Amino acid sequence: QVQLVESGGGLVQAGGSLRLSCAASGIIFSTNSMAWYRQAPGKQRESVAAITTGGRTNYRDSVKGRFTISRDNAKKTVVLQMISLKPEDTGVYYCNVPGVQGPKYANWGQGTQVTVSS
Repeated sequence: QVQLVESGGGLVQAGGSLRLSCAASGIIFSTNSMAWYRQAPGKQRESVAAITTGGRTNYRDSVKGRFTISRDNAKKTVVLQMISLKPEDTGVYYCNVPGVQGPKYANWGQGTQVTVSS
């Protein structure tokens, strides 16, 4: 039973910061890459950042330099530290295991809402 629980979202002004956390269970966390996704109202879910088992990271261009993904294998958590937030960062943020063609698990968590006001 895979469980993905996101937390840390909230309402912030443009230029502010948030730290999102994802707690994973039901998987061998240390042997899986992890990723963050987001979905704005009426838009497709998009990949935001990913981190491999070895700690290599990838970011979509629009967040590069502002977001940092990290992992703690002992706690089975993946963190997304976001600074210099922009209104276009608004959306529901989810975590999942990235697969070759997309997210591995259909059982998404509830996500955590990030709202950035201008």
